[in-house]
Amino acid sequence: MDEILVANFMVFQEVVEEGHYDLVIGDEAWDVDYYWHENPELKRGQNVWLTDFVGYLPMPDGGEREAFLTADYNGEMIEHIDRYPWIRDQAIFVGDVKDIVPDTFGANLPAIRDWTTRHFSYSGYITGFTPPEPDEVAPLRSQLGYRDDELVCVVAVGGSGVGQALIDKVVAAYPLAKKALPELRMIVVTGPRIDPAAFPRRTGLELRGYVHRLYQHLCVCDLAIVQGGLTTTMELTAAKRPFLYFPLGHTSSRTSTSATGSTDMAPANTWTMPPPTPTSLPPTAPNWRASPSATATLRPTARPALPSSSPNSSSRYRAARQAGQP
Repeated sequence: MDEILVANFMVFQEVVEEGHYDLVIGDEAWDVDYYWHENPELKRGQNVWLTDFVGYLPMPDGGEREAFLTADYNGEMIEHIDRYPWIRDQAIFVGDVKDIVPDTFGANLPAIRDWTTRHFSYSGYITGFTPPEPDEVAPLRSQLGYRDDELVCVVAVGGSGVGQALIDKVVAAYPLAKKALPELRMIVVTGPRIDPAAFPRRTGLELRGYVHRLYQHLCVCDLAIVQGGLTTTMELTAAKRPFLYFPLGHTSSRTSTSATGSTDMAPANTWTMPPPTPTSLPPTAPNWRASPSATATLRPTARPALPSSSPNSSSRYRAARQAGQP
């Protein structure tokens, strides 16, 4: 990972040096942010930093080692900002203050919410679309080809390919769900790295590699089954659609208020993969339409570690630059 981030940063640095850009907008551009803080003399132009999470939290099963690693990374990040506050000319948190977890960055480190409020501006939610009003759902549903007498279930796992296990289970469970709910119509969006042709074809089950403007389908579905990605779950929450999300094994979810600002929504059903089996259908499935606002948001609390704070990171970059490596 260290070598990949260094290579990415070197390409970026060459572009900004040759292009003489006045402004750099980095949406979670971790490589740029890290190496500009490690090598502040390389900064070019104004820098706007955007993110929807701040800091790392250890997972319960990570033990003392993971708690140490996350606190060490958080401490390094805090030190970077304190030492070189001018690297980020503007830092924007995509969301609201209530979305920040109340935890601290680690032992003897500040509270995440307090620190973020001091160092970031809050943009509110950015969905990229305006959720339909209640009277607009039926026309949009008809426009997308869904009938009123159908129960539409959309399954989406993102584009990384890690959702194959979830699709396998959903497709295996489909005959049982169809038997219990004959009006069921299921659209499974596999993404670009999973071949739709690899799954069996069944009546009422549609497998697609890509769906244009998927958010519109999510806005009118009766139920969604998703991997737990933040964008998809936020779109569903904003549209007030019920959904089941299945975080990957080494992740953690936190329930917060919805993108619409409402606090009276019930949490969605959640499982950690791989417990679901074809016979473990959610008992609330027949009541999908009875609870259209049963939604929840997902907050990521840990991601793959960035480069360590050892001097090797910046020294490797400088050595590679001097050697003329790409």
